Amino acid sequence: MNDRSSGLDAELRRLERQVEELIAALGAAREENRALRNRQDQLSVERASLMQRNEQVRTRVEAMIGRLKTLEHGS
Repeated sequence: MNDRSSGLDAELRRLERQVEELIAALGAAREENRALRNRQDQLSVERASLMQRNEQVRTRVEAMIGRLKTLEHGS
């Protein structure tokens, strides 16, 4: 019975190590997920800003084209 008991103890220790490794992996995955969500939020804000700037530039270019056409027709 002693051999069986030591075999069970060894199996329990192995399972405990696996559980500890899984807990560590879960913690790392949660941290990575948090970092990725933060980065996604930052990129979303940056994208919105770039889209707004792009729209402003487009409006200015269209206005310049309109002024150039006016000058062209006025000459």
